[in-house]
Amino acid sequence: MTDSLTIERDGAVARLVLNRPDKGNALDQPLADALAEAALSVATDRAVRAVVLTGAGRLFCAGGDVDTFAEAGDHVSAFLTRLAGVVHVALGHFATMDKPLITLVNGPAAGAGLSLAISGDVVLAAPDAHFTPAYLGIGLTPDGGMTWLLPRLVGMRRAQEMILTNTRVGAEEAARIGLISRVVDDGTLEEEGARIADRMARGAVGAMGQARRLLHASHATGFAQQMEAETRAIAAAGAGAEGREGVSAYLAGRKPDFVNGGDHD
Repeated sequence: MTDSLTIERDGAVARLVLNRPDKGNALDQPLADALAEAALSVATDRAVRAVVLTGAGRLFCAGGDVDTFAEAGDHVSAFLTRLAGVVHVALGHFATMDKPLITLVNGPAAGAGLSLAISGDVVLAAPDAHFTPAYLGIGLTPDGGMTWLLPRLVGMRRAQEMILTNTRVGAEEAARIGLISRVVDDGTLEEEGARIADRMARGAVGAMGQARRLLHASHATGFAQQMEAETRAIAAAGAGAEGREGVSAYLAGRKPDFVNGGDHD
């Protein structure tokens, strides 16, 4: 681990904070390595039921640390292969884990920072946050899964315009076009993020994980195929501890206890 990434625990919620505020939380190799290690840790820790990702200071994440690109000199190709590859490992863990990811965009997000910001299942932004692809501004191409996720969130035409013209999108517009979930009132980002993370951590996390996988697969499968996958998933969920607890609680007129009564196997 490194001081450039902090991990905090509040009950079943793990909070990851990009912590290079003097560099706009830009991703250098130590931070990328720490993020991948932390992502694996929270993904495999059964005690963690929800994950929050945010940034320290004024920015969420400025993207890759361009100073380190220049320092790599003639070895920049190998350098970027490793840096992007490790960031992709982190994003892969976040995408496939059996628990939700909430991203709190406390300020501007650019480049790979934009990719990290929009990777959450719930994405909340401060009013002064904005989102910029940034890559073509320095002659590079997108990474962090941006070319996969962005068109699925905002549509191909808008994704083309954003990436190819390096368009900056403000927080309110980002919410309007579906790039983020919503904008929260000034000064309330952390409080609202904690509230949502706690609520999700108390929910049917196993079912959430399966729902996440179904959603990710939906663009690659036909309608009939997707319904078959949904049938298998709901049958398994119904037979599992969470499903049994949820149905029992409903019939008894009480609130389900998924943490203690329905923790998934």
